[in-house]
Amino acid sequence: MTNALHLESYREALVFLATAGVVVPLFHRLRISPVLGFLIAGAALGPSGLGKYSAESDIAALFTIADIEGVKTLAEFGLVFLLFMIGLELSWERLRRMRDLVFGLGLAQVFVCGGVLASIGHFWFGVAAAPSILMGVALAMSSTAVVMPVLAEERRLNKTPGRVAFAVLLLQDLMVAPALFFVSVLAQHDAGFDLQSALSTFLPALAALAGLIIFGRLLLRPMFRLVAAAQLTELFMAACLLVVVGEALVTAAAGLSMGLGAFIAGLLLAETEFRREIEVTIEPFKGLLLGLFFVSIGAGLDIGALFADPAPVAMNALGLIAVKTAIIIALALLFGVERAAAIEAALLLAPGGEFAFALLTSAMSAGVLPGHFGADAMVVVTLTIFFIPLFGRIGAQLTRRDADDSAYAHLAPEMRVASGRVMIVGFGRIGGLVGDMLRRHDIPYVAVDDNVSIVAEERERGVEIYWGNASRRDFLLRCGVEQARALVVTVHKATAAEEIVRIAHEIREDLVIVARARDADHATSLYRLGASDAIPETIEASLQLAETVLVDIGVPMGYVIASIHEKRDEFRKILQPTGAAAMARVNARRNKLQIKRAQARRRISGGETSPEETTEGDHA
Repeated sequence: MTNALHLESYREALVFLATAGVVVPLFHRLRISPVLGFLIAGAALGPSGLGKYSAESDIAALFTIADIEGVKTLAEFGLVFLLFMIGLELSWERLRRMRDLVFGLGLAQVFVCGGVLASIGHFWFGVAAAPSILMGVALAMSSTAVVMPVLAEERRLNKTPGRVAFAVLLLQDLMVAPALFFVSVLAQHDAGFDLQSALSTFLPALAALAGLIIFGRLLLRPMFRLVAAAQLTELFMAACLLVVVGEALVTAAAGLSMGLGAFIAGLLLAETEFRREIEVTIEPFKGLLLGLFFVSIGAGLDIGALFADPAPVAMNALGLIAVKTAIIIALALLFGVERAAAIEAALLLAPGGEFAFALLTSAMSAGVLPGHFGADAMVVVTLTIFFIPLFGRIGAQLTRRDADDSAYAHLAPEMRVASGRVMIVGFGRIGGLVGDMLRRHDIPYVAVDDNVSIVAEERERGVEIYWGNASRRDFLLRCGVEQARALVVTVHKATAAEEIVRIAHEIREDLVIVARARDADHATSLYRLGASDAIPETIEASLQLAETVLVDIGVPMGYVIASIHEKRDEFRKILQPTGAAAMARVNARRNKLQIKRAQARRRISGGETSPEETTEGDHA
């Protein structure tokens, strides 16, 4: 009995993981947004779907998501991590550049859409003035959690519609806190409004927000430097989760939204050298929790009520989309957005959003909004969210040929740091010298190193350098190695250099990759893995020594340089595994290594430990 109860507590987690394992590959194969798959799966497995038969069938009960409220509590962190990643990609400087769209078009969208929808609620549906205003603001919100992944999947984030939609969504996220404050004001008004009491609840929230910003500015970078110096992946991951969840909970305790705290944390960390490694660390958590969030939205849809009287619900949903689409197109054109981009952005922003659930739930709990109005509104919002992936496809097809992306080009998300630059992995003695020579020739570069002291020192000197493990594929992609002008690998550890070269060559076969090699055999391995040039330290030292001797004994400099270059070319031809002899050497070395590893494994299994096997794993 105890074991059954114990397993029951994990059932919904297993259902979700199984759903993710089926939905994501299936919908990727069908070229349909996985967001839509999670929504459909949630509706099918929720209380209104398969859950209706859970009491009659034990098999149905095994695949049902019954505890929706418990799932929603965890699913809220999907929004938290999404807003953190948005802040991490944004930075204070880009937020300043976006101020016209964010605080112009974004504010206009919230107030105009909210005002029109509030008027419809008051005069058409007979909702009281104050609750109708609250419902109007809630319905004016759009879905950050669904729109952003859809834009990313359609590769529209860097296009004008993506920039416009992002600016409006950002302002909506910032408006959640004032809207929740408005709910508390209305609740106090029913019990006798007191301005001093209202301010006493809001001012501490602002103080907490200011405290978080000051804390982040002063302490986040030193904290991450201390953690990174330990060179423990799990410790760095724990620090990332602590910052995201900790700041989210602090803002929630202060009466603001959790997402706002996470967004500010992302903004603060966007300026640090740990930004790219944090992105790689947080991305899996964001993906899983967002999937759970979409499942919870689908599970919360009352399919029975929808099919019992579908006409009014469908009409209300279509009416909401039509009203918001018309208003957003008009406002976007008014702010100078090109027509095709305005249409696509409006289609994405017209459906309801996840923050409407928070506002409507808070209003119903406070007694500000009659329950039946709030419940009907949430059904409409849920239904419209289902249409966002479809609208994303339609908008992209309608505007792909006509849109002019030159407008608002300055608002584009920042290019990956290595785009158009030389990327140097390993910025110690050799990498630093390479950087100095590139600087002398006015060639831009970006550096990566896993030594915190080197990164901190070079940052103070003005070098754009990031801390992270470059032997991870996700990290190289986050840095933008596929758009890099060239990749220079100078790391000391041979296995790390080989792994970086292999991954970079797989990402982009025509990338120029110049790598430091220990010796001739290591250079051959690097050539085989995709290096354009591999420079063996032993050979180069010998050539430089020979050059100095020849010049010092009186041989003309021109002849010396020519002969050194000729000898270097001879070595390069020998080391590159293009001929049969070179490939035979590579295969012989590979077989030799395999024999050594097999012998080491046998020694370990027999109780004798090989020094090679006990060496700590290499990191770039």
